[in-house]
Amino acid sequence: MKIDRQAFSWAFYDWANSAFATSIMAGFFPLFFKQYWCLDVPVSTSTFRLGLANSIGSLVVIFLAPLLGAMADQAGAKKKFLFFFAVLGVLMSGGLASVGQGAWLTASAFYICGIIGFSGGNVFYDALLVNVATPATSDRVSALGFSLGYLGGGLLFALNVLMTLKPSLFGLADAGAAVRLSFLTVAGWWAFFTIPIMLWVPEPLSPVSRMRQSMVVAGFRQLYATFKEIRRLRVVFLFLAGYWLYIDGLDTIIRMAVDYGMALGFDANGLILALLITQFVGFPAALVFGRLGEKMGTKKAILLGIGIYLLVTVWAMFMDTISEFYLLAVAIGLVQGGVQSLSRSLYSRLIPAGKSAEFFGFYNMLGKFAAVIGPLLMGLVSLLTHSPRLSLIAIIGLFVSGGIILCLVNEQEGAALARQMEADG
Repeated sequence: MKIDRQAFSWAFYDWANSAFATSIMAGFFPLFFKQYWCLDVPVSTSTFRLGLANSIGSLVVIFLAPLLGAMADQAGAKKKFLFFFAVLGVLMSGGLASVGQGAWLTASAFYICGIIGFSGGNVFYDALLVNVATPATSDRVSALGFSLGYLGGGLLFALNVLMTLKPSLFGLADAGAAVRLSFLTVAGWWAFFTIPIMLWVPEPLSPVSRMRQSMVVAGFRQLYATFKEIRRLRVVFLFLAGYWLYIDGLDTIIRMAVDYGMALGFDANGLILALLITQFVGFPAALVFGRLGEKMGTKKAILLGIGIYLLVTVWAMFMDTISEFYLLAVAIGLVQGGVQSLSRSLYSRLIPAGKSAEFFGFYNMLGKFAAVIGPLLMGLVSLLTHSPRLSLIAIIGLFVSGGIILCLVNEQEGAALARQMEADG
């Protein structure tokens, strides 16, 4: 099965915005936050502040995502909303370069708005999957997006790391100047590679948009209707419940891994290298998982990834050396993109295509709600116990409970109901 230009153009948005996820969210922001914006602040306090910033950004998306999705479906405006949030993320990423030493509140504000741009854009990016892939190709196209995200984000991150290790090669005064320049490169990268999805991904005009009715009023009405539909659709409800739990553990590891390693006393350069390992292992692994979903079944492949994540989390509780952190980075890279991409493609087959944005609004809402609980829980446990290792027990519980609920999801039943709903209009 070939993947056409529309699908590649869609997938390249992952290449674009993954620069924020790697260079800022997972990489330099946690390091700079601790060492520059929270200078001379206890480790437990800076961890709590970082967790709080992640949680606030995600909390805003929780309230916005379902309504925005319903509005976009009513107006046929997924690409317009995606463009708005992409611009927000680009401006906030570049803005971090101007924040001075010790200004952790200002840095947090830019970061929170950047998370809103990143996460809000993903609501509409995910919803456009049904416009470029069929049920037969959705696993592979979704995996292509994540694999390009790992590769693109990893390439820019590698350049940014080189800038911080060898600032003189780039005419920079020191590593701090290199990090600030890295924030600007993320903004430029994100902006430039958003162009393909805006130019070449189709979005049929909805009849409602031609009627020019109020998008907000229609959005609220559709949001209420969608909520009732999800409650009635047992398979979708079960999937979202399980997804909410296991994606909590996954997203928390992504956002807090560097902070956790620093709390254990590992060298910052070593932690950055581990992130690079995850990115470049994740590129081919996500593609392999796309094929694996086609061969063994999407749900089984997701459960395999969750099981590996569970083992990795248990191992992380007892690790003592940076070499173990590297091995964990390899293991995470093997399954991270696969769990994310196959979850997205499985969900796309359980929902009616004509209501993809609003259903993906709930999907992303749950993902971001998980991103509120996980980082905040890690920060609170670290603050109260002064032991970051203990906070991982909660993540283990999330993977176990999420995997159990996912086992109850009947993919064939859900796909049949989605087709019936689409036929009924």
